[in-house]
Amino acid sequence: MKNDGTYNIGGVANFGGTNTFSNNAIGFGAINNSPAPTASTPEDQAAATGTASGSRWDIGIITILSEEARAVHDVFDLEWVPGKVGGLFFATGKIEAGNRPLSVVATRTSAQGQRSAMAACENLRRHFDPAVLMMVGVGGGIGRGEEAPGIGDVVVGTRVVFYDLRKETAAGTIHRGEERESPAEMVHSVNAYFTVNGEPAPFQGQADDFRERAFHAFPSPIGSGYAVVADEESEIREYLTGFNDKILAVDMEAGGLSQFWQENSVDPARNPGWVVVRGISDRADRHKGHTHHDLAARNAAYVARELLPYLR
Repeated sequence: MKNDGTYNIGGVANFGGTNTFSNNAIGFGAINNSPAPTASTPEDQAAATGTASGSRWDIGIITILSEEARAVHDVFDLEWVPGKVGGLFFATGKIEAGNRPLSVVATRTSAQGQRSAMAACENLRRHFDPAVLMMVGVGGGIGRGEEAPGIGDVVVGTRVVFYDLRKETAAGTIHRGEERESPAEMVHSVNAYFTVNGEPAPFQGQADDFRERAFHAFPSPIGSGYAVVADEESEIREYLTGFNDKILAVDMEAGGLSQFWQENSVDPARNPGWVVVRGISDRADRHKGHTHHDLAARNAAYVARELLPYLR
């Protein structure tokens, strides 16, 4: 081996500076078996999925249950991103909406509840920076009377009432509800959908055995908290009805979505709009169960896709 200070054959040379070496093999016959890097930035994923590099993704969808994730993947015709992004799995695709395609990315939370929902929102923001967040899945119906949504109907919300803030006293529970509304642009977009399609808006069932049956989508605030409501005489139902008698559905995650938006409102340029789409799988009563999860999830995913031309 010859090394006269100007070139190096078969070794490592450092000429007057600081060098950093990573994922390297040194010496004759050395082999580097380091795994290929996985895409972990919006730019990397743009190259992998065909989205314009440097642009924000249009729509980010959050689901919680497996039935919800499958429904979104099927209805939006999404495909899993090869490998992981930041250690997580995402599904992506492009949807024709109006005069141009929209880029869509979906993720599933690790668990039910507000905290996991906020984490999913942050994961989407960090890796894809979507302009609009949609929470799509199932919920319980709490409306009363003939105009209340039934099993398989869908509720679309741009307002969330978080019901779990409360004070426990000797005289009883004092509820301290917290209400947040999506940005005005999103409210107008959802209003436009119902102006064009009717209020409630009719659509055909999307699950097997229900495709010939008509269902309806309703605009409504969403009640959200940590408790599973499975009693028609529940104090939570009574409180929500007194807070706003227009609340037609409850869930366990929309409060986390609205809180994420509130926390990120310090950066209005990047803060996404949001909307909640919940298919009614039960009436939040003693008959609550999983029987109608697939029906409710697929109807919700269908309505969410129908909203896209208005949200863009």
